[in-house]
Amino acid sequence: MEREQLLLWIAVCAYVAAGVVAIFSVVLGKKPERTVLGLMAAALLLHGAAILLRWDRLDHGPYLTMFEILSSNIWSLMFIFALAYWKYRPIRPTAAIVLPLMFIMMGWMMLSHPGEGHLPPTYDTTWLVIHIMFGKVFLGATLVAVGMAGVILLRRYNIGATKFARLPDDRRLDDLAYRFMALGLIFDTLMLIAGAIWAQDAWGRYWAWDPLETWSFITWLTLAFALHLRVTFKPSPARGAVMIMAVFALAFLTFFGIPFITKVPHQGAI
Repeated sequence: MEREQLLLWIAVCAYVAAGVVAIFSVVLGKKPERTVLGLMAAALLLHGAAILLRWDRLDHGPYLTMFEILSSNIWSLMFIFALAYWKYRPIRPTAAIVLPLMFIMMGWMMLSHPGEGHLPPTYDTTWLVIHIMFGKVFLGATLVAVGMAGVILLRRYNIGATKFARLPDDRRLDDLAYRFMALGLIFDTLMLIAGAIWAQDAWGRYWAWDPLETWSFITWLTLAFALHLRVTFKPSPARGAVMIMAVFALAFLTFFGIPFITKVPHQGAI
């Protein structure tokens, strides 16, 4: 367990270093993009090793306790953002917005108790893993869109406009952000379908409108509505950015709030 904790702490330090470099690169107008990518890659490798060591020790995936859920989601979100950072050069300065958001989750994780959870029989199914993986991709795609939405809003209020001059114009950012939101809708839909199959396997029903199922569906509706508004009414980039932020905030609360305040079979923390 000491090795797990050491690897995790080093990984968090590497994440923070990547964020600090990204922020200073925007402020100073520099381009240390390889350094940021290298730090994120190193952090992901170390963090992934810590997760695998815990998985092997406890013989279950990282989806029971708050500590495990935060840790696995930080890894998956950072992996998806690092992949987008590597593939889409124009959005690289958005790391100065995305990484500080991740620092909040990292702080929350480090303050959570790393104790062991009890694996109930309903969690011993492949469909739970599939359900979780689809959810991580959905949230990760939305996080990438949030980075671009943040830049649009900062420009809108003349905050750091010159610092983000290397980025595409707001219309191009808005279009790219909603492409990621559309990807998020696909995986959110798949997450709900896989979750329903898991529920049938675990509790003998596909859907019961428990709090998490209800809020997950509300999140899906909100995302679909935002995309519909974007296509139909073509709002300004600033308004589109606000919709992206609203969807992400709702999804975040659904993922990390509802499962831990309810006393129903779909509870997250065991």
